[in-house]
Amino acid sequence: MTSARWLLRIARPEMWRLVAAAVLGSLALGCSIGLMATSGWLISRAAGQPPVLYLTVAIVAVRAFGIGRGALRYAERLVGHDAAFRVLARTRVQAWLDLDRAAPAGLGKLRSGDVLANLVGDVEAVQDLLVRAILPIAVALITGTATVVLLGALLPAAGAVLLIGLLIAGVAAPVVTLSVAGRAERRLAPARAALANPVHELLTGAPDLIAYGAAEAVLGRIAVHDRRLTSLARRSAIGAGAGSAVGGIALALTVVGELLVGIQALRAGQLAGVQLAVLALTPLAAFELTTALPTAVRHLVRGLRAVDRLRALERLPAPSVAWGNKDVIGHTLKILGADARWPGAPRPTVQDISLCLQPGRRIAVVGESGAGKSTLIAALAGFLATERGAVTYGGIPLDELDENAFRRQVVVCAQDDHLFDSTIRNNLLVGKPDATDVELMDALHQARLGAWVDRQPHGLETTVGERAGQLSGGERQRLALARALLADPAVLLLDEPTAHLDEPTAAELTRDILAATRGRATLLVTHRRTDLDELDEVIVLADGKVLRRGPIAVVG
Repeated sequence: MTSARWLLRIARPEMWRLVAAAVLGSLALGCSIGLMATSGWLISRAAGQPPVLYLTVAIVAVRAFGIGRGALRYAERLVGHDAAFRVLARTRVQAWLDLDRAAPAGLGKLRSGDVLANLVGDVEAVQDLLVRAILPIAVALITGTATVVLLGALLPAAGAVLLIGLLIAGVAAPVVTLSVAGRAERRLAPARAALANPVHELLTGAPDLIAYGAAEAVLGRIAVHDRRLTSLARRSAIGAGAGSAVGGIALALTVVGELLVGIQALRAGQLAGVQLAVLALTPLAAFELTTALPTAVRHLVRGLRAVDRLRALERLPAPSVAWGNKDVIGHTLKILGADARWPGAPRPTVQDISLCLQPGRRIAVVGESGAGKSTLIAALAGFLATERGAVTYGGIPLDELDENAFRRQVVVCAQDDHLFDSTIRNNLLVGKPDATDVELMDALHQARLGAWVDRQPHGLETTVGERAGQLSGGERQRLALARALLADPAVLLLDEPTAHLDEPTAAELTRDILAATRGRATLLVTHRRTDLDELDEVIVLADGKVLRRGPIAVVG
């Protein structure tokens, strides 16, 4: 799919609004040209002091063109921006859906700055592509053609001069802009993304960077990227200025040319004296349509580059399960003889693995880093499609189930679950938006965090800070666990909930997790082999394969 076809697909529902905006813009610009031409004729005719009735039509026309120009310009901006904002919303939703479809396994090397550039910069560039590139070009073509035809009807030579002038300003000026700034425009979006990455690192990791004395290095990288972005923006501005200069020169030459052919026609008796002002003044208004073209070309190049980046999101691999539409009929989660790998991995990260999570059954998966524990969680949660074997829930393969129905039954609590810079209440409500305060506190008490919340002056309204920076590591994990428990899933998948915690805190949290999950199907992925006596089975993974399995007393 080409960039043009992609843009047409996104903008098609708003096509009538965009066409209406182009028509209104053409009429508004036509009123400006008509106002200038009629005013020139009126001034010249009035200089001869004819009876006022001879001027009535021109006077009314001047008023009509003046009022129409403002009203039509307002209508064009209203309709055009309404269409652009609708397309912007659709584009941003589509970009989010593409990222969601690929997440988490298919995002590959995309970093936070890249994603931010996609969702903000590129989407807004598509909006500018419509209202600052395509619409001005369409209006210029429509109005320019009509003006040349009408002026040519008055005096063919004058129409030819105007056509040449408009072509110079409308074609040569954008070409100059592209030759000077085209490469810079194509590099602006990647440069912004490159700058966004270290800025995001600095903002999110400032305490650690300062503590280790690494902040200056990150600031240095930011300065390098900023200088490069500034250089590209300067080159782009120089290109726009060069294009505007060409347009200004073309306007001056066109006015002089119109006067020359007009004077010659006047001497030959081919033109009335009052019409000479029409020839001289019409280009002043007509060239309004070309002044926006150098900028329009810049936005065109920038917008098409953004379209290419957004199209790339659609081509991201989607390693997750291709979901169906069946409803859930049981609550047993199984994986049978399955292989699974992350995109780009040379071989399956887990191989020939099987386990069964029946209601009330609790299993621990232990192993060193890289053993395949997180890959197993991803396969069970449908984030990774298996290459061999199958994952079923309630006896139905995941690719036949409705995703939303499955997500309501199976919840993943990851070691790095995101906690929003908001209150404890709002973070918990992500798990169950309609939960009451009683339900919130019950979930917190199950996670052994209720007493701590009760001691806070603001209770549930206590803010947790960015990335839950105002909470300790154990408190963060307990809050994430409380959110998962609040969702009341049939199956709970816990991925390294004790990671990065000291041994006493990890042991205490493990005991609390086991107490909170009694009677609930639970898979606990951990690197710890202690405090697992209550679990029904412990599976030891090594290099993606089951090394041993059984009670902890047997596995050791």
